[in-house]
Amino acid sequence: MPAAVSMKDVLSCPIHVLPDVTLTPMDPDIAPTYDPPASILIIGAGVFGLSTALALTKRPEFASTSITIVDRSPEQGVFPSRDASSIDSSRIIRPDYADPAYAVLAAEAQAHWRQTDSASLGGEGRYTESGFILAGDSGPLAREDGSPTGIAYAKKSWVNALALAQKEGRPLSSIRMLATAKGIGRVSGTGGEFADWGYLNEASGWADAEASMKWFYERVVATGRVIFVNGTVESLETDESAKRVTGVRVKDGSILSADLVLAAAGAWTPSLIDLSSQAVATGQVLGYLDLTEEEQQRLEKIPVMLNVSTGLFVIPPRNRVLKVARHAYGYLNPKPLSKPPLGIPGSTKPPPSLVSQPHTHLDDAGLAIPPEGEAALRDALRKIIPWPELQNRPFARTRLCWYTDTATGDWIIDYHPYWQGLFVATGGSGHAFKFLPVIGDKVVDCIMGKCPLEFQDKWKWRATDDVEKSIVTEDGSRGGQPGLILEYELRTAQ
Repeated sequence: MPAAVSMKDVLSCPIHVLPDVTLTPMDPDIAPTYDPPASILIIGAGVFGLSTALALTKRPEFASTSITIVDRSPEQGVFPSRDASSIDSSRIIRPDYADPAYAVLAAEAQAHWRQTDSASLGGEGRYTESGFILAGDSGPLAREDGSPTGIAYAKKSWVNALALAQKEGRPLSSIRMLATAKGIGRVSGTGGEFADWGYLNEASGWADAEASMKWFYERVVATGRVIFVNGTVESLETDESAKRVTGVRVKDGSILSADLVLAAAGAWTPSLIDLSSQAVATGQVLGYLDLTEEEQQRLEKIPVMLNVSTGLFVIPPRNRVLKVARHAYGYLNPKPLSKPPLGIPGSTKPPPSLVSQPHTHLDDAGLAIPPEGEAALRDALRKIIPWPELQNRPFARTRLCWYTDTATGDWIIDYHPYWQGLFVATGGSGHAFKFLPVIGDKVVDCIMGKCPLEFQDKWKWRATDDVEKSIVTEDGSRGGQPGLILEYELRTAQ
């Protein structure tokens, strides 16, 4: 039986647990005055880009500002591109975070997801409150470098989930501790004893990601304020004498100009802006298993299940398709660029010669995940849904989903420290989707110099010359092995 973890141990973990937290905006009396730009160009129609565009249309300060989104989607009128990380069958919607600031922000977002009338984001099946088992394997609470382990992440998330339940007036019994593997197996609905300790949050769930993005895109279009452009941005245009970004150059040679360029291109952002010391694109494995109608009925009421020690998770099926995935350190895909990403002139740090770049099914229609990743997904099935009839069934399809990872899992939402007219909103680190209904408001707050106090340090631009240090997300929620190179792993399948 795994050793019990005391509350003293929980609170001694490097991530602080502060159950009684609220998001605190900057004091309006001391906030700087803001002069809005006449035009804003957003690169990317994903979660950060769409949400920010809608938020801008609602702010009176930007009533006279023209807003344009350029996205690399190759299909006219389709936004975002079909290989964007947000375009998928499902995403977990949870306020279950070890960091209390993200827990509170996620709860704010979930209030929107829970609006399930047909005219709201969560309606028409876009959100399902299935419950969520967050679990981990027994072991130390911190690694040798002081970063938290999976079990530490799970324990602190449990404390914050209890605090949120109390704050929202939900019974504490809606957060059920599962102190043993057998306890997890009893509640899983599948018999899967996939971790040593965990808890069930009955108030978490999942969203149909693709349908939610379509709904959000339609709401942005309906404002009549946002122009959408299909085009792949190759580089940023600059006025070096003024130290200013003036627009972007698109692959077809055209130039789009704006007073403020907002880079929200997800895993493609580091290919445009030198983020080599802050963020990196990593490929994550997803697998989709076809089910029988009977299996669909048996599994559709299970909770979402995630082991943060391994990163392996399962989301309840829909339309007889079960998704199995891994939230991991991911694969790197370092490749040279035709043009170096925009850096700081005269910097002692040279521009990166190789940048990890997304490689998706739009680049290669026959792309499959590496054998290492498929083996991990098979392990997830064995442990989470240990039904013999599923174990050797081929995946109907697999996919690489590309994260923009930072070392801490915090986002980058800040002005560039050198180039005026350039704002960056990226670094989603595989957990930004659930914030779709609120993240745009926070981005606009930051554009206006009103970043919430709880996030001012988390979201700031982090200048460092330590280009030798690899970026590995160590927030306690990742599994797998760091440093895997996609090209090498794919070769093992040949």
